[in-house]
Amino acid sequence: MRGYSIRVAEAIQGADASLLGVQLGRACLARDISVSEAAKGLNVTRQTVYHWFLGQSEPRGKARDAIQTYLASFN
Repeated sequence: MRGYSIRVAEAIQGADASLLGVQLGRACLARDISVSEAAKGLNVTRQTVYHWFLGQSEPRGKARDAIQTYLASFN
């Protein structure tokens, strides 16, 4: 769980799995991808990624498309 506190990891696991940002968070946790790496790859701030991971906001526009492509690559 590189870079994730137990509290954040538990919050991601307890968040609404129907939300794309939460799905991204779970995928990053499972693959040991840090918030910083995800933020850099999606060209957004770490704070934005945390909000997505916890279901506090949802990605829009190009970020949403990039996340969907990223998640599809794991299937």
